[in-house]
Amino acid sequence: MQLNIPTLLTLFRVALIPFFVLAFYLPYTWAPFACAFIFVIAAITDWFDGFLARLWKQTTKFGAFLDPVADKVMVAVALVLVTEHYNVWWVTLPAATMIAREIIISSLREWMAEIGKRSSVAVSWIGKFKTTAQMMSLVGLLWRPNMEVEIAAIVLLYIAAILTFWSMFQYLQAAWSDLNEA
Repeated sequence: MQLNIPTLLTLFRVALIPFFVLAFYLPYTWAPFACAFIFVIAAITDWFDGFLARLWKQTTKFGAFLDPVADKVMVAVALVLVTEHYNVWWVTLPAATMIAREIIISSLREWMAEIGKRSSVAVSWIGKFKTTAQMMSLVGLLWRPNMEVEIAAIVLLYIAAILTFWSMFQYLQAAWSDLNEA
C-alpha cells in the first residue's frame, strides 16, 4: 500500500467518522454545528484528495478503492443520523432511497468491472450534481441552526433524491444490454 498525501486525506476522512457520530450525540447546544463542521471537513478532503491525486499523478489502487468507500460510509452514516433525528417518513424515504442507490450502483460498477465494461458506468454529471445537493442538504440537516436552513436542506434532500433516481436509471440503462446477457 502506497501512502501519499491524497491517500492520507482519504484515511483522515475515514477517521473522522466516529468523531462525527460522537459530535451528533453530544448534549450541548454547539454539538449540531460541530457535527456539521466535521462533515464539511470530510467533504472538503473528499474533493481535495481527488484533486491532488490527479494533479500529482499519485493515484493508487488502494486510493481508488478507499476513496469511494469513505465517501459512501460518511454519507450513509449522515443519512442514518438525520433520519434518526427527524424520525418522519418524509425524511426517511429519500434517505433510504439514496442509501439503496449507492448499494445498487456500487454493485453494478463492481459487476461491470468484472466483465470488463467499467467505462460504461462511469460517474456522470448528474451524479456530481446529486452529490453536491446531497452534501449541502446534509450539512443543513445536521446543523439545524434555524427553520429556514432546515426547509432549504429538506428541499435539497428531495432534489438529491430525484437526481439519485435519475442517475441510477442512467447507470442501469448504460448497463442494460450486459445485464440482459447474464
